[in-house]
Amino acid sequence: MANYRILWKSYATFAILMAMGVIAQYEWQARDSFDEVKIKYDKVTADNCPIQHLSDLYLYDDVISHLPDIKEVNINPIFPNRTNLLHLHNMALSRSFFWSYILQSRFIRPAINDTYDPGMMYYYLSTVADVSSNPYINASAVYFSPNSSYTSSYRGFFNKTFPLFAPRTFRLDDFNDPIHLQKISTMNTFDVRDLGAIPANSFSLDYTTEFYKINEWYKLWLPDEVERRHDTKTTYQVEIRYANNTNETFTFHGPPGADEVPGPVKWTRPYFDCGRSNKWLVAAVVPIADIYPRHTQFRHIEYPKYTAISVLEMDLERIDINQCPKGEGNRGPNRFADTARCKKETTECEPMDGWGFRRGGYQCRCKPGFRLPSVVRRPYLGEILERASSEQYYNGFDCQKIGWVHKVPIQWDRAPYATREKYLDRYYEYRNYSTGASSMHTEKMNIDEALRFIRGVNEKTCKNFHPQDLILPGDVAYGVKKQFANEARMAVRLANFISAFLQVSDPDEVYSGKKVADRPLTEDQMIGETLALVLGNNRVWSAGTYWDRNKFTNRTHFAPFAYKKELNTRKFKLEDLARLNKTEELYTGKTWFRMLKQRWSTNFDSLEKFHMKMKVRYNESGEHLQKYERYPNFYRAGNMDHGYWTAPQFDCNGLVKKWLITYIAPFFGWDSIKVKLEFKGVVAVSMDMLQLDINQCPDEYYTPNAFKNTHKCDEKTSYCVPILGRGYDSGGYKCECLQGFEYPYEDLITYYDGQLVEAEFQNIVVDKESRFDLFKCRLAAASSIYSGLQLIIAIFILSWPIISRIR
Repeated sequence: MANYRILWKSYATFAILMAMGVIAQYEWQARDSFDEVKIKYDKVTADNCPIQHLSDLYLYDDVISHLPDIKEVNINPIFPNRTNLLHLHNMALSRSFFWSYILQSRFIRPAINDTYDPGMMYYYLSTVADVSSNPYINASAVYFSPNSSYTSSYRGFFNKTFPLFAPRTFRLDDFNDPIHLQKISTMNTFDVRDLGAIPANSFSLDYTTEFYKINEWYKLWLPDEVERRHDTKTTYQVEIRYANNTNETFTFHGPPGADEVPGPVKWTRPYFDCGRSNKWLVAAVVPIADIYPRHTQFRHIEYPKYTAISVLEMDLERIDINQCPKGEGNRGPNRFADTARCKKETTECEPMDGWGFRRGGYQCRCKPGFRLPSVVRRPYLGEILERASSEQYYNGFDCQKIGWVHKVPIQWDRAPYATREKYLDRYYEYRNYSTGASSMHTEKMNIDEALRFIRGVNEKTCKNFHPQDLILPGDVAYGVKKQFANEARMAVRLANFISAFLQVSDPDEVYSGKKVADRPLTEDQMIGETLALVLGNNRVWSAGTYWDRNKFTNRTHFAPFAYKKELNTRKFKLEDLARLNKTEELYTGKTWFRMLKQRWSTNFDSLEKFHMKMKVRYNESGEHLQKYERYPNFYRAGNMDHGYWTAPQFDCNGLVKKWLITYIAPFFGWDSIKVKLEFKGVVAVSMDMLQLDINQCPDEYYTPNAFKNTHKCDEKTSYCVPILGRGYDSGGYKCECLQGFEYPYEDLITYYDGQLVEAEFQNIVVDKESRFDLFKCRLAAASSIYSGLQLIIAIFILSWPIISRIR
């Protein structure tokens, strides 16, 4: 028995010592602001959120840093870890423009005792399409002020308003949903409901009152008091040319302009979406303008005002944080600044994208004057530092000081003949090269001549080239699927909406009571949707919705095409391309239209299937929710992979004279007897190719990149790393030293900038003064006095016996 007690005590002592050791090895990690936020983050759950204090349902203002600002979008590059937030920003802005346009488009049409406003199903499916087209958007909603929403969904409801109306869609986790027997989360199931359908005097359910708790998005813009002025809202102008060649200039009120303070988009603090999706969300909020009140017959008392808001929300978990210290690229406010574990004596922090709301989204690079140890290949990953024990941390993750650092040369000479010939032999495309359009078709491309040709084509010179020369190979737009993904998703969003409306909404459906079905899609709605693509995203230069023959109501052909002439403008143009009825001009004969129509002529099995659990209001007053007559229902639509990217093209006879890349997304609806799906048309958006970033770094042989391996880094001592934000020009890279080599100069950076390398190489080509031959890394520690002295002594000791024998 005594032996058992001794054994038990030994095990207990061992367990205690092990626990103390495990805990103690992480004591070097002091508590910081991330831990404080995480405690507050984990404190609130779906079960306890109704009884939490209001302050506990919100996180701090500076939890999300580097929020996209429309004033900076066309000036500074957007960080890769903020592209999804930028899309949220653009989508909210686009939806605001559409609703503002469509609510005021009644002034285009004759005055009748009926409303031209979309029906409720249009609102529901519009919010569904916002979420279904982008996996990063968690929820979308339109919240109207009290008694500000007009509708065509009830008989005898002309010039009457809902007490409250707020269609909202959020993404459900359908892992345990009986619809999916596979028990796999598809992320394609949505909860759709009208948050304005509540009992009277239910203050806790009224999103306009203080009792709603999480309605900060409502208070950012509403209620709007215009104080009897007609000039308080920004106006936008659209020049419309219809299919019958009649013209109209329509001016409507919209959200604030990009040049105004504040801008059109406001951001909420991260908040817990209690009782709804039960997640921590961040929302982009944009106001929707209308002329209110309506139909008074006294225009002077009808004022432009904000009657609603467009709110799009994103999971906080999917937003990256920046743990690096404050600096030029991280000026703040940022609550997580300086929480990185990099050793500041020898390393510096650099943020990385794709980590989400957790630690470790950075890497520790060597400071200028330091280098990585010879056994380390790449900078230290923050995720590994965060997991390290105290012994690992204090004995590693350091950079070594570089000895004998050179001064950066400020005077240089022409390269010797042999040196110049060596580089011209290596880059032989600069010795014998083609110019003009021929430079795009050589065995090894001379990137400078190719870019000179591309940038030399403009509205005045395009007539000098053969039409085939104005269609570039597709590989010159390498990276377009990633860099223009947000713009493509906007086309997918509109295609998804049209597919949903054509498959779910039936204009011939009969409901009980006063409720009526939504009317078919109208010309104004499609014009507004197409126009919103251009207004909501600065990088979209043109957009079109092209309907197939006899697929749009009461029209043989219909193709609203919106475009702009200037980058920052409030004047836009729109044409119905159905007016071009010559065979060679008609859009149905275009290659991309015929190709997509043929691709989707019979088989639709690969389309995404989106399920909706829709709850609508009981009656005009709301009172309570009830399930939609077909609950749950679904529709099929495409995703980004089902679309088509065109080759870059300069259309000299087109409305937008730029090098354009177009993404085209198809949409689908039921056939005439509602038995199977059929192709109905496409949505296209076009972007300026010159806004792409070129990648000159090496890649696999099968990578379709025309500029691949055109960098000028010294491959024996350095390697090429792309730099984002340099645009469609050479030099968008840096030359980092390889493992075992070091940057030899006293400089503020530890690499050779690609733009400088390209400029100095051009000096070699034209035989001018150049320092291109100095852009090489040095063998690590080879020039250190201490290491050199050790090497000399070791060689002398080893060679002493041989010297003695010779004597």
